Amino acid sequence: MSNSVTNSNDYLQYLLKSWSAKSASELTGLNQLRASAIDSVGTQKLPNKHDEEWRFTDISPLTRLTYPPSQQQSRLQFSDIDKFCLQNTTNRLVFVDNHYSPDLSNVADSQIQILGNLHSLMSSHASTIESHLGHYAKFDHDIFTALNTAFLHDSALIIVPAKTCITEPIHLLFIASQQEVSSYPRSLVVSGPDSKVTLIEDYVSINQSSYITNTVTEIRLAAHAQVEHIRVQRDSKQAHHLANCAVSLADSSQYQSICVSLGARISRYNLEVQLTGENSNCTIDGLTLISGQQLSDTHTSIDHVKPNCTSRQQHKCIVDGTAHAVFNGKIKVRPQAQQTNSSQSSRNLLLSNTAKVDTKPQLEIFADDVKCAHGATVGQLDSEEIFYLESRGLSKTTARNLLTYAFAADVINRIPVASLKQQLEQIVLNQTQGI
Repeated sequence: MSNSVTNSNDYLQYLLKSWSAKSASELTGLNQLRASAIDSVGTQKLPNKHDEEWRFTDISPLTRLTYPPSQQQSRLQFSDIDKFCLQNTTNRLVFVDNHYSPDLSNVADSQIQILGNLHSLMSSHASTIESHLGHYAKFDHDIFTALNTAFLHDSALIIVPAKTCITEPIHLLFIASQQEVSSYPRSLVVSGPDSKVTLIEDYVSINQSSYITNTVTEIRLAAHAQVEHIRVQRDSKQAHHLANCAVSLADSSQYQSICVSLGARISRYNLEVQLTGENSNCTIDGLTLISGQQLSDTHTSIDHVKPNCTSRQQHKCIVDGTAHAVFNGKIKVRPQAQQTNSSQSSRNLLLSNTAKVDTKPQLEIFADDVKCAHGATVGQLDSEEIFYLESRGLSKTTARNLLTYAFAADVINRIPVASLKQQLEQIVLNQTQGI
Protein backbone atom coordinates (compact mmCIF):
# COMPACT_ATOMS: atom_id res chain seq x y z
CA MET A 1 0.00 0.00 0.00
CA SER A 2 1.41 3.39 -0.97
CA ASN A 3 -0.66 5.44 1.47
CA SER A 4 -0.27 5.48 5.23
CA VAL A 5 -2.23 7.11 8.01
CA THR A 6 -1.37 7.76 11.63
CA ASN A 7 -4.77 8.26 13.29
CA SER A 8 -8.51 8.00 12.75
CA ASN A 9 -8.84 11.55 11.41
CA ASP A 10 -6.22 10.87 8.73
CA TYR A 11 -8.05 7.65 7.86
CA LEU A 12 -11.37 9.46 7.37
CA GLN A 13 -9.70 12.17 5.31
CA TYR A 14 -8.19 9.50 3.11
CA LEU A 15 -11.61 7.96 2.53
CA LEU A 16 -13.19 11.31 1.70
CA LYS A 17 -10.38 12.06 -0.72
CA SER A 18 -11.09 8.79 -2.52
CA TRP A 19 -14.79 9.75 -2.64
CA SER A 20 -14.03 13.05 -4.39
CA ALA A 21 -12.92 11.11 -7.44
CA LYS A 22 -16.47 9.85 -8.03
CA SER A 23 -18.64 11.55 -10.61
CA ALA A 24 -20.98 14.15 -9.14
CA SER A 25 -23.46 13.43 -11.92
CA GLU A 26 -24.19 9.92 -10.66
CA LEU A 27 -27.51 9.31 -8.91
CA THR A 28 -28.56 12.94 -9.22
CA GLY A 29 -31.65 12.44 -7.07
CA LEU A 30 -29.51 11.18 -4.17
CA ASN A 31 -26.78 13.79 -4.31
CA GLN A 32 -28.26 15.69 -1.36
CA LEU A 33 -28.34 12.56 0.78
CA ARG A 34 -24.77 11.75 -0.09
CA ALA A 35 -23.64 15.33 0.50
CA SER A 36 -25.29 15.36 3.92
CA ALA A 37 -23.52 12.10 4.77
CA ILE A 38 -20.17 13.57 3.73
CA ASP A 39 -20.78 16.59 5.95
CA SER A 40 -21.62 14.20 8.80
CA VAL A 41 -18.37 12.28 8.29
CA GLY A 42 -16.51 15.55 8.68
CA THR A 43 -18.00 16.09 12.15
CA GLN A 44 -17.43 12.58 13.50
CA LYS A 45 -14.52 10.37 14.41
CA LEU A 46 -13.87 6.66 14.47
CA PRO A 47 -15.00 5.08 17.75
CA ASN A 48 -12.41 3.69 20.13
CA LYS A 49 -12.37 1.70 23.36
CA HIS A 50 -13.02 4.86 25.39
CA ASP A 51 -16.52 5.00 23.87
CA GLU A 52 -19.01 3.03 25.96
CA GLU A 53 -20.59 1.31 22.96
CA TRP A 54 -17.17 0.19 21.67
CA ARG A 55 -15.24 -0.49 24.86
CA PHE A 56 -14.85 -4.21 24.13
CA THR A 57 -14.08 -3.83 20.43
CA ASP A 58 -10.81 -2.32 19.27
CA ILE A 59 -11.06 -1.24 15.61
CA SER A 60 -7.84 0.79 15.60
CA PRO A 61 -6.33 -1.65 13.05
CA LEU A 62 -8.72 -0.11 10.52
CA THR A 63 -6.72 3.11 10.55
CA ARG A 64 -3.77 1.19 9.13
CA LEU A 65 -5.80 -0.32 6.28
CA THR A 66 -5.89 2.38 3.61
CA TYR A 67 -7.99 0.29 1.27
CA PRO A 68 -9.51 2.26 -1.63
CA PRO A 69 -13.13 1.76 -2.73
CA SER A 70 -13.55 -1.33 -4.89
CA GLN A 71 -13.70 -0.91 -8.64
CA GLN A 72 -15.92 -2.82 -11.04
CA GLN A 73 -13.65 -5.42 -12.58
CA SER A 74 -15.35 -8.74 -11.87
CA ARG A 75 -14.87 -11.56 -14.34
CA LEU A 76 -16.71 -14.10 -12.24
CA GLN A 77 -18.77 -16.75 -13.99
CA PHE A 78 -21.76 -18.56 -12.59
CA SER A 79 -19.57 -21.59 -11.97
CA ASP A 80 -17.52 -19.46 -9.57
CA ILE A 81 -20.53 -18.68 -7.35
CA ASP A 82 -22.61 -21.81 -7.82
CA LYS A 83 -21.64 -23.13 -4.37
CA PHE A 84 -23.17 -20.04 -2.78
CA CYS A 85 -26.46 -20.18 -4.66
CA LEU A 86 -29.52 -21.75 -3.06
CA GLN A 87 -31.83 -24.37 -4.47
CA ASN A 88 -35.44 -23.34 -5.10
CA THR A 89 -34.47 -19.67 -4.92
CA THR A 90 -35.15 -18.09 -8.28
CA ASN A 91 -34.97 -14.46 -7.15
CA ARG A 92 -31.31 -13.56 -6.69
CA LEU A 93 -29.47 -10.24 -6.74
CA VAL A 94 -25.68 -10.60 -6.90
CA PHE A 95 -23.22 -7.85 -6.01
CA VAL A 96 -19.51 -8.46 -6.56
CA ASP A 97 -17.30 -6.13 -4.51
CA ASN A 98 -20.33 -3.87 -4.07
CA HIS A 99 -21.08 -3.67 -7.81
CA TYR A 100 -24.27 -5.11 -9.21
CA SER A 101 -23.80 -8.09 -11.52
CA PRO A 102 -26.88 -8.52 -13.74
CA ASP A 103 -25.35 -11.54 -15.51
CA LEU A 104 -25.17 -13.45 -12.23
CA SER A 105 -28.53 -12.23 -10.93
CA ASN A 106 -31.97 -13.57 -11.67
CA VAL A 107 -35.39 -11.97 -11.18
CA ALA A 108 -38.20 -14.40 -11.92
CA ASP A 109 -41.14 -13.43 -9.70
CA SER A 110 -43.45 -11.05 -11.52
CA GLN A 111 -45.37 -10.36 -8.29
CA ILE A 112 -42.53 -8.18 -7.04
CA GLN A 113 -43.19 -4.68 -8.27
CA ILE A 114 -39.64 -3.45 -7.77
CA LEU A 115 -36.68 -5.79 -7.44
CA GLY A 116 -33.24 -4.91 -8.67
CA ASN A 117 -30.40 -2.45 -8.45
CA LEU A 118 -30.95 1.05 -7.09
CA HIS A 119 -28.82 2.65 -9.79
CA SER A 120 -30.97 1.32 -12.63
CA LEU A 121 -34.30 1.91 -10.87
CA MET A 122 -33.64 5.38 -9.52
CA SER A 123 -35.00 7.27 -12.53
CA SER A 124 -38.31 5.38 -12.63
CA HIS A 125 -38.95 5.08 -8.88
CA ALA A 126 -37.21 8.13 -7.44
CA SER A 127 -40.15 9.25 -5.29
CA THR A 128 -40.60 5.88 -3.57
CA ILE A 129 -36.89 5.39 -3.03
CA GLU A 130 -36.24 8.85 -1.64
CA SER A 131 -39.16 8.52 0.80
CA HIS A 132 -37.46 5.53 2.47
CA LEU A 133 -33.74 5.47 1.72
CA GLY A 134 -31.78 6.96 4.59
CA HIS A 135 -34.87 7.43 6.77
CA TYR A 136 -34.27 4.47 9.12
CA ALA A 137 -30.49 4.06 9.30
CA LYS A 138 -29.45 7.44 10.65
CA PHE A 139 -25.91 8.59 9.98
CA ASP A 140 -25.81 11.64 12.25
CA HIS A 141 -24.20 9.70 15.08
CA ASP A 142 -22.78 6.64 13.30
CA ILE A 143 -19.61 7.13 11.29
CA PHE A 144 -19.91 3.84 9.41
CA THR A 145 -23.48 4.51 8.27
CA ALA A 146 -22.33 7.96 7.18
CA LEU A 147 -19.46 6.50 5.16
CA ASN A 148 -21.74 3.91 3.57
CA THR A 149 -24.20 6.63 2.55
CA ALA A 150 -21.43 8.84 1.21
CA PHE A 151 -20.25 6.03 -1.08
CA LEU A 152 -23.79 4.98 -2.02
CA HIS A 153 -24.04 3.80 -5.63
CA ASP A 154 -25.33 0.32 -6.33
CA SER A 155 -27.87 -1.04 -3.87
CA ALA A 156 -30.26 -3.95 -3.53
CA LEU A 157 -33.80 -2.62 -3.79
CA ILE A 158 -36.89 -4.67 -2.89
CA ILE A 159 -40.38 -3.19 -2.76
CA VAL A 160 -43.22 -5.66 -2.21
CA PRO A 161 -46.71 -4.40 -3.16
CA ALA A 162 -49.64 -4.43 -0.76
CA LYS A 163 -51.43 -7.75 -0.25
CA THR A 164 -48.66 -9.67 -2.02
CA CYS A 165 -47.12 -12.88 -0.72
CA ILE A 166 -43.72 -13.71 -2.22
CA THR A 167 -43.60 -17.48 -1.90
CA GLU A 168 -39.90 -17.97 -2.63
CA PRO A 169 -37.11 -16.26 -0.71
CA ILE A 170 -35.13 -13.41 -2.24
CA HIS A 171 -31.40 -14.02 -2.05
CA LEU A 172 -29.13 -10.97 -1.80
CA LEU A 173 -25.64 -12.33 -2.42
CA PHE A 174 -22.71 -10.01 -1.68
CA ILE A 175 -19.43 -11.48 -2.92
CA ALA A 176 -15.93 -10.27 -2.04
CA SER A 177 -13.43 -11.15 -4.75
CA GLN A 178 -10.77 -8.42 -4.56
CA GLN A 179 -8.17 -7.97 -1.87
CA GLU A 180 -7.26 -4.78 -0.01
CA VAL A 181 -10.36 -2.83 -1.07
CA SER A 182 -13.30 -1.30 0.77
CA SER A 183 -16.88 -2.10 -0.22
CA TYR A 184 -20.09 -0.36 0.82
CA PRO A 185 -23.08 -2.66 0.18
CA ARG A 186 -26.54 -1.18 0.71
CA SER A 187 -30.01 -2.73 0.83
CA LEU A 188 -33.47 -1.23 1.06
CA VAL A 189 -36.55 -3.39 1.68
CA VAL A 190 -40.07 -1.91 1.76
CA SER A 191 -42.86 -4.39 2.49
CA GLY A 192 -46.33 -3.01 1.74
CA PRO A 193 -49.51 -3.49 3.79
CA ASP A 194 -50.56 -7.14 4.23
CA SER A 195 -47.50 -8.36 2.30
CA LYS A 196 -45.14 -11.21 3.09
CA VAL A 197 -41.54 -11.82 2.01
CA THR A 198 -38.47 -13.83 3.05
CA LEU A 199 -35.10 -12.14 2.61
CA ILE A 200 -31.66 -13.77 2.71
CA GLU A 201 -28.77 -11.33 3.14
CA ASP A 202 -25.60 -13.30 2.48
CA TYR A 203 -21.95 -12.13 2.66
CA VAL A 204 -19.35 -14.49 1.21
CA SER A 205 -15.78 -14.45 -0.06
CA ILE A 206 -14.14 -16.11 -3.03
CA ASN A 207 -10.77 -16.30 -1.26
CA GLN A 208 -9.22 -15.75 2.16
CA SER A 209 -7.97 -12.21 1.51
CA SER A 210 -8.02 -8.99 3.50
CA TYR A 211 -10.68 -6.38 2.73
CA ILE A 212 -13.24 -4.14 4.44
CA THR A 213 -17.01 -4.46 4.11
CA ASN A 214 -19.15 -1.63 5.48
CA THR A 215 -22.79 -2.49 4.89
CA VAL A 216 -26.16 -0.89 5.71
CA THR A 217 -29.63 -2.45 5.43
CA GLU A 218 -32.94 -0.64 5.92
CA ILE A 219 -36.26 -2.50 6.26
CA ARG A 220 -39.70 -0.94 6.51
CA LEU A 221 -42.78 -3.03 7.33
CA ALA A 222 -46.16 -1.46 6.64
CA ALA A 223 -49.30 -2.45 8.58
CA HIS A 224 -49.84 -6.23 8.81
CA ALA A 225 -46.69 -6.94 6.78
CA GLN A 226 -44.51 -9.98 7.52
CA VAL A 227 -40.78 -10.12 6.85
CA GLU A 228 -38.44 -13.02 7.56
CA HIS A 229 -34.84 -11.82 7.45
CA ILE A 230 -31.97 -14.31 7.45
CA ARG A 231 -28.54 -12.73 7.61
CA VAL A 232 -25.37 -14.78 7.09
CA GLN A 233 -21.87 -13.36 7.45
CA ARG A 234 -19.24 -15.83 6.24
CA ASP A 235 -16.51 -13.45 5.08
CA SER A 236 -12.82 -14.22 4.84
CA LYS A 237 -11.17 -14.77 8.21
CA GLN A 238 -8.83 -11.88 7.28
CA ALA A 239 -11.61 -9.39 6.55
CA HIS A 240 -13.19 -6.58 8.55
CA HIS A 241 -16.99 -6.53 8.50
CA LEU A 242 -18.96 -3.54 9.81
CA ALA A 243 -22.74 -3.64 9.51
CA ASN A 244 -25.80 -1.62 10.46
CA CYS A 245 -29.40 -2.77 10.04
CA ALA A 246 -32.40 -0.57 10.89
CA VAL A 247 -35.95 -1.97 10.95
CA SER A 248 -39.22 -0.06 11.40
CA LEU A 249 -42.50 -1.86 12.15
CA ALA A 250 -45.99 -0.40 11.63
CA ASP A 251 -49.26 -1.63 13.20
CA SER A 252 -49.64 -5.42 13.55
CA SER A 253 -46.53 -6.17 11.48
CA GLN A 254 -44.19 -9.09 12.18
CA TYR A 255 -40.42 -9.15 11.80
CA GLN A 256 -38.41 -12.35 12.26
CA SER A 257 -34.63 -12.20 12.14
CA ILE A 258 -31.94 -14.87 12.24
CA CYS A 259 -28.33 -13.72 12.11
CA VAL A 260 -25.41 -16.12 11.78
CA SER A 261 -21.85 -14.74 12.13
CA LEU A 262 -19.00 -17.04 11.16
CA GLY A 263 -16.32 -15.07 9.33
CA ALA A 264 -14.15 -11.94 9.47
CA ARG A 265 -11.14 -11.14 11.64
CA ILE A 266 -13.09 -8.30 13.23
CA SER A 267 -16.86 -7.93 12.81
CA ARG A 268 -19.48 -5.64 14.27
CA TYR A 269 -23.24 -5.89 13.67
CA ASN A 270 -25.66 -3.24 14.93
CA LEU A 271 -29.35 -4.13 14.70
CA GLU A 272 -31.91 -1.48 15.62
CA VAL A 273 -35.60 -2.42 15.63
CA GLN A 274 -38.31 0.15 16.27
CA LEU A 275 -41.83 -1.07 16.98
CA THR A 276 -43.60 2.12 15.91
CA GLY A 277 -47.06 0.57 15.48
CA GLU A 278 -49.41 -1.06 17.96
CA ASN A 279 -49.59 -4.87 18.15
CA SER A 280 -46.35 -5.30 16.21
CA ASN A 281 -44.04 -8.21 16.95
CA CYS A 282 -40.37 -9.07 16.44
CA THR A 283 -38.39 -12.26 17.00
CA ILE A 284 -34.60 -12.10 16.84
CA ASP A 285 -32.26 -15.10 16.94
CA GLY A 286 -28.51 -14.90 16.63
CA LEU A 287 -25.56 -17.28 16.46
CA THR A 288 -21.87 -16.39 16.59
CA LEU A 289 -19.32 -19.16 15.98
CA ILE A 290 -15.70 -17.99 16.05
CA SER A 291 -12.22 -19.30 16.82
CA GLY A 292 -8.56 -18.39 16.46
CA GLN A 293 -8.09 -14.64 16.98
CA GLN A 294 -11.49 -13.54 15.68
CA LEU A 295 -13.48 -10.79 17.35
CA SER A 296 -17.24 -10.66 16.78
CA ASP A 297 -19.40 -7.91 18.30
CA THR A 298 -23.21 -7.86 18.15
CA HIS A 299 -25.16 -4.86 19.41
CA THR A 300 -28.96 -4.87 19.26
CA SER A 301 -31.59 -2.34 20.25
CA ILE A 302 -35.31 -3.13 20.39
CA ASP A 303 -37.32 0.05 20.92
CA HIS A 304 -40.94 -0.41 22.04
CA VAL A 305 -42.55 2.86 20.99
CA LYS A 306 -46.25 1.92 20.98
CA PRO A 307 -48.39 -0.27 23.30
CA ASN A 308 -49.36 -3.94 22.99
CA CYS A 309 -46.17 -5.05 21.24
CA THR A 310 -44.05 -8.15 21.83
CA SER A 311 -40.40 -9.00 21.26
CA ARG A 312 -38.34 -12.12 21.85
CA GLN A 313 -34.59 -12.38 21.46
CA GLN A 314 -32.12 -15.24 21.82
CA HIS A 315 -28.44 -14.85 21.04
CA LYS A 316 -25.83 -17.62 21.28
CA CYS A 317 -22.05 -17.45 21.05
CA ILE A 318 -19.59 -20.32 20.65
CA VAL A 319 -16.02 -19.16 21.17
CA ASP A 320 -12.79 -21.16 20.80
CA GLY A 321 -9.07 -20.42 20.73
CA THR A 322 -8.27 -16.87 21.80
CA ALA A 323 -11.36 -15.47 20.08
CA HIS A 324 -13.50 -12.78 21.69
CA ALA A 325 -17.29 -12.45 21.35
CA VAL A 326 -19.30 -9.43 22.46
CA PHE A 327 -23.06 -9.15 22.87
CA ASN A 328 -24.92 -6.05 24.01
CA GLY A 329 -28.69 -6.23 23.80
CA LYS A 330 -30.87 -3.30 24.83
CA ILE A 331 -34.64 -3.35 25.21
CA LYS A 332 -36.26 0.04 25.64
CA VAL A 333 -39.89 0.45 26.68
CA ARG A 334 -41.16 4.01 26.32
CA PRO A 335 -43.76 5.53 28.69
CA GLN A 336 -46.62 5.12 26.21
CA ALA A 337 -45.70 1.50 25.39
CA GLN A 338 -47.99 -0.15 27.95
CA GLN A 339 -48.78 -3.87 27.73
CA THR A 340 -45.32 -4.61 26.32
CA ASN A 341 -44.21 -8.25 26.50
CA SER A 342 -40.47 -8.70 25.95
CA SER A 343 -37.81 -11.30 26.73
CA GLN A 344 -34.10 -11.53 25.99
CA SER A 345 -31.60 -14.35 26.45
CA SER A 346 -27.82 -14.42 25.94
CA ARG A 347 -26.22 -17.88 26.11
CA ASN A 348 -22.48 -18.29 25.62
CA LEU A 349 -20.25 -21.34 25.32
CA LEU A 350 -16.48 -21.15 25.89
CA LEU A 351 -14.48 -23.99 24.36
CA SER A 352 -11.02 -23.03 25.60
CA ASN A 353 -9.45 -21.40 28.63
CA THR A 354 -8.32 -18.43 26.52
CA ALA A 355 -11.67 -17.74 24.82
CA LYS A 356 -13.54 -14.67 26.03
CA VAL A 357 -17.13 -13.40 26.05
CA ASP A 358 -18.46 -10.04 27.20
CA THR A 359 -22.25 -10.01 27.39
CA LYS A 360 -24.55 -7.24 28.56
CA PRO A 361 -28.32 -7.66 28.25
CA GLN A 362 -30.10 -4.56 29.49
CA LEU A 363 -33.61 -3.20 30.01
CA GLU A 364 -34.72 0.42 30.02
CA ILE A 365 -38.36 0.46 31.14
CA PHE A 366 -40.34 3.69 31.43
CA ALA A 367 -43.83 2.11 31.54
CA ASP A 368 -45.44 0.37 34.50
CA ASP A 369 -47.77 -2.18 32.86
CA VAL A 370 -45.24 -4.43 31.13
CA LYS A 371 -43.84 -7.95 31.25
CA CYS A 372 -40.10 -7.99 30.58
CA ALA A 373 -37.30 -10.42 31.35
CA HIS A 374 -33.66 -10.91 30.44
CA GLY A 375 -30.77 -13.18 31.34
CA ALA A 376 -27.26 -14.24 30.40
CA THR A 377 -25.14 -17.36 30.92
CA VAL A 378 -21.45 -17.99 30.19
CA GLY A 379 -19.91 -21.40 30.68
CA GLN A 380 -18.17 -24.44 29.28
CA LEU A 381 -19.54 -27.79 28.17
CA ASP A 382 -21.23 -29.74 30.95
CA SER A 383 -18.84 -32.45 32.17
CA GLU A 384 -21.76 -34.65 33.23
CA GLU A 385 -23.25 -34.51 29.73
CA ILE A 386 -19.87 -35.41 28.25
CA PHE A 387 -19.53 -38.31 30.70
CA TYR A 388 -23.03 -39.54 29.83
CA LEU A 389 -22.19 -39.66 26.11
CA GLU A 390 -18.86 -41.36 26.84
CA SER A 391 -20.75 -43.99 28.83
CA ARG A 392 -22.75 -44.68 25.68
CA GLY A 393 -19.59 -45.47 23.71
CA LEU A 394 -18.63 -42.09 22.26
CA SER A 395 -15.10 -40.74 22.55
CA LYS A 396 -14.57 -37.57 24.55
CA THR A 397 -13.82 -35.58 21.39
CA THR A 398 -16.93 -36.85 19.64
CA ALA A 399 -19.03 -36.10 22.70
CA ARG A 400 -17.71 -32.52 22.86
CA ASN A 401 -18.30 -32.03 19.13
CA LEU A 402 -21.84 -33.37 19.36
CA LEU A 403 -22.78 -31.13 22.29
CA THR A 404 -21.26 -28.08 20.60
CA TYR A 405 -23.11 -28.77 17.37
CA ALA A 406 -26.39 -29.23 19.26
CA PHE A 407 -25.89 -25.86 20.97
CA ALA A 408 -25.58 -24.16 17.56
CA ALA A 409 -28.25 -26.23 15.81
CA ASP A 410 -30.93 -24.78 18.05
CA VAL A 411 -30.62 -21.53 16.06
CA ILE A 412 -29.82 -23.04 12.66
CA ASN A 413 -32.98 -25.17 12.78
CA ARG A 414 -35.10 -22.03 12.87
CA ILE A 415 -34.03 -21.06 9.34
CA PRO A 416 -37.04 -21.66 7.04
CA VAL A 417 -34.99 -22.10 3.83
CA ALA A 418 -33.99 -25.76 3.60
CA SER A 419 -31.04 -25.37 1.20
CA LEU A 420 -29.48 -22.58 3.28
CA LYS A 421 -30.05 -24.50 6.49
CA GLN A 422 -28.23 -27.50 5.02
CA GLN A 423 -25.28 -25.34 3.97
CA LEU A 424 -24.97 -23.78 7.42
CA GLU A 425 -25.41 -27.12 9.19
CA GLN A 426 -22.45 -28.46 7.22
CA ILE A 427 -20.33 -25.39 7.97
CA VAL A 428 -21.10 -25.60 11.68
CA LEU A 429 -20.50 -29.35 11.71
CA ASN A 430 -17.12 -28.90 9.98
CA GLN A 431 -16.06 -26.23 12.48
CA THR A 432 -17.17 -28.17 15.54
CA GLN A 433 -15.37 -31.27 14.30
CA GLY A 434 -12.19 -29.23 14.13
CA ILE A 435 -12.42 -28.27 17.81
